[in-house]
Amino acid sequence: MLTITRKLEFDAGHRIPDHKSQCRNLHGHRYTLEITLVGAVIEVEGSSDNGMIMDFSDIKTLAKQHLVDVWDHAFLVYEKDTPVRNFLASLPDHKTVIIDRIPTVENLARTAFDILKAAYKDHYGTGLHLQKLVLHETPNCWAEITAD
Repeated sequence: MLTITRKLEFDAGHRIPDHKSQCRNLHGHRYTLEITLVGAVIEVEGSSDNGMIMDFSDIKTLAKQHLVDVWDHAFLVYEKDTPVRNFLASLPDHKTVIIDRIPTVENLARTAFDILKAAYKDHYGTGLHLQKLVLHETPNCWAEITAD
């Protein structure tokens, strides 16, 4: 199996409301996202993508459109975290992303995978799909999710 991977970075804030330690406080991270795709290599003479699974710039464009630009410099808040949601709503024009899970790196990776899976699915009619997503919360801590 031949795969390709593109790495992107973004900054975002979050909190883990019931955490026993510091993560219950509002804080942020420099996240690193690794997107691994699998699919047939395009073999169309004269095509810009000839010899590629997908052009790396196209991977970046789709990731930014569907996820990175949405989450970058946003506060990722759990929909049931009412005190923080109310606080963020009181800030004019604050960039807030409400998610249906507590924003642990595991849950953020799962959410990101679901979003990007749809964005890349069979983009060229070559069976292209998201195979794996890795989300680094810090240089030493990350979550990985792979397609079934």
